[in-house]
Amino acid sequence: MTDKIKIDIVSDVVCPWCIIGYKRLEKAVTDLGLEDKIEIEWQPFELNPDMPAEGENLRAHSARKYGTTPEGSIKARASLAQVAGELGFKFDYYDDMKMVNTRDTHILLEYAKEQGKQHELKIRLFEAFFSHQQDLSDPKVLAEALEDVGLNAEEALAKLNNPDAREKVAKEEAFWQSMGISSVPTVVFNRSSAVTGAHPTEVFKQILTKLVEQV
Repeated sequence: MTDKIKIDIVSDVVCPWCIIGYKRLEKAVTDLGLEDKIEIEWQPFELNPDMPAEGENLRAHSARKYGTTPEGSIKARASLAQVAGELGFKFDYYDDMKMVNTRDTHILLEYAKEQGKQHELKIRLFEAFFSHQQDLSDPKVLAEALEDVGLNAEEALAKLNNPDAREKVAKEEAFWQSMGISSVPTVVFNRSSAVTGAHPTEVFKQILTKLVEQV
């Protein structure tokens, strides 16, 4: 096998099931020994593209958007934290946690892709939001994340005021939506098949095994 399996993961950095889905996929890849045979590219999706700059308290947001009760929110957070913890990822929810507009993070991820650091930054942003109680709408938090993965924060943050950079991400989002993707995570294999949702590791193993056999 010489060709790599191209995997596009359409996701948002504030989506808990996106990081859970990725960790399950990662385990499938590791278990099958395919680390050198996989090429991952993260694609943009905004759960709340109309979210104002100041964001919204996460519990209030869940109640407004999904009708989640306070009791339901506590139960859901505990369940997510347990699932993520079993996969080696820490969820640390807190009362003042906000849902934020994520367009800027996707612009930075596009910049990071050009520098060969997209995957590292994506994981770092997941960690900032879910593990370290950091506000992804704060430029200082974004700068720290960029520097942590070896990127030039000043150069990257300048992209946020670049109309072409913003338009490029908007077009990428529109492309994936035009392909019928309306929820995340959606994992696309070789641009020919896709699954939506944080499927169990065994499901990803089955898919990857079949793709390996086809090469």
